[in-house]
Amino acid sequence: MSTSNQYLPHVLAAFWFILCWAGYTRYARSKGASTPCLASVLHLYREDWMRRMLLRDNRIADANVIGNLERNASFFASSTLIILAGILTVLGASERAVSLLADLPFVQPVSRGMSEVKLLCLGLVFVYAFFTFSWCMRQYNFAAVLVGSAPMVGERHVTEQERKSFAERTARVISMAANQFNQGLRAYYFGMACLAWFINPWFFMLVTSGVVFVLYRREFHSSVLEVMVYTQTPLFDQTKDRVE
Repeated sequence: MSTSNQYLPHVLAAFWFILCWAGYTRYARSKGASTPCLASVLHLYREDWMRRMLLRDNRIADANVIGNLERNASFFASSTLIILAGILTVLGASERAVSLLADLPFVQPVSRGMSEVKLLCLGLVFVYAFFTFSWCMRQYNFAAVLVGSAPMVGERHVTEQERKSFAERTARVISMAANQFNQGLRAYYFGMACLAWFINPWFFMLVTSGVVFVLYRREFHSSVLEVMVYTQTPLFDQTKDRVE
């Protein structure tokens, strides 16, 4: 088999991986603008959260919630650094890793150079995840500052329109942070799919397609989404048109 034919399945698999990741991200963003999904429904709940926050003087619980969300992102950012350290360690001993993989069943033998390329691609996925989680942490910091600057109950010089605008703006910042967290989690999902590349490029394409299916089901057809949308409260009645 010629060199070009040998590497063609790997090139196709890499192209399919990028197409699935970028394509699903774009699809989820456009579909979420017109169809109820986890992101759009949660944004409505965040708006309601911020409106209720402005009705109470004690905002300690609200600050704690934002702090917990930030710690979640911090945990994943730290975990990502550990994963990157492991990838760099394996990259330094790629020859031994290739020999270990060659002994496993169904593993397509490849050259050391090809294995290093796969490891570098896997590393890039988690580098992207780290930057995403770190930006998520900063946005939650911004949200905490906004909560701290929220107008108090009974302030005379703050109009009702200003309160409404503040609630919408703060909810939007929290949703932007949550979106970055979601992007980081997607990177983890696709990073797990990259592991299948070390077995077989065709299996890698199959697993990547499976990841897209899992993400779609969880974001647009999960049981928790059905519960949040079905809740028969004034909040749902007022926001149903905006979600749909």
